[in-house]
Amino acid sequence: MAVEAGSASEGPAPREPMTQERIEFLRGALAEVCKGQMDEVEQMKQCLEVLSRDECRARGSEEEEEEEEDEREEALEMLSELCENLDNARDLMKLGGLDLCMSRCLCHSEAGIRWRAAHLIASCAQNMPEVQFYLLNQGALLTLLQLADHDANSTVRVKALYAVSCLVREQEAGLRDFLSHDGFSVLMRGMQSDSEKLRTKSAFLLLNLLTSHPEHKDTVLSMGMVQQLVSVLRSPHSSVHEHVLGALCCLVEDSPRGVNDCRDASLGLEELLNQRVQDLKGREESLEELDCCVRLLAACFQGQPQDGNEMDR
Repeated sequence: MAVEAGSASEGPAPREPMTQERIEFLRGALAEVCKGQMDEVEQMKQCLEVLSRDECRARGSEEEEEEEEDEREEALEMLSELCENLDNARDLMKLGGLDLCMSRCLCHSEAGIRWRAAHLIASCAQNMPEVQFYLLNQGALLTLLQLADHDANSTVRVKALYAVSCLVREQEAGLRDFLSHDGFSVLMRGMQSDSEKLRTKSAFLLLNLLTSHPEHKDTVLSMGMVQQLVSVLRSPHSSVHEHVLGALCCLVEDSPRGVNDCRDASLGLEELLNQRVQDLKGREESLEELDCCVRLLAACFQGQPQDGNEMDR
């Protein structure tokens, strides 16, 4: 036992040379990995060829035009799927794919191309600072904000806002760009949209930014955001209300101005919150929304001095 222990203390025994069979196996495995990556790069190149085709050439039949449109949409969808892999997102950037997407696809006449292009940008930018900085330097955020604000197609607006979110959340440079382009106003108008998805995404991004960057509360309050959020709360109940209530909680926390805005009698917020508490009691799926209502009532209305008429009564 002593001899064995002494031998072990001298370090691990030298490895035996790999057999030729093992060497061949490892070479094959590495080749397959490299081949798979190369195959994906080739797929991206083929997709970019489809997107690069000259649309100004002589028009064919209506059926041919529809086929070409379908091919472009399929190419964008394949690129989005491939770029869930961060290495592929970086490669697409180096291949000029993001430039092509911004110059040709985001401004395309077909809504199906525009929203797929916005989704591709979101896929590439998510959790990828290198790609985020590149897109911001190319002015992508302003284009996306304009699409989210003004595009006639609701799906384009939703996907564009998703891409905006991927460029500004946890990204200081993106947030500065967002502020310089009055991004909070875009979110305010988004919450007034007829599209439920756009309202929800706008409210969620507002809540996220206020939670991560409370230093911008005064900017948001000066826009009359409390009044806008309360008006959204008066719409038929939906999933957006939880994010709206969360945003109101952020705006009143350590903010006398936010509290005063919520106390504005013309808003009728206290009555609205009390009614919402009654409506949500006992509903397991609405616990967070109920908690926000209770917190707002405590922050803004408990202990509030009564006016003279109420005291006389």
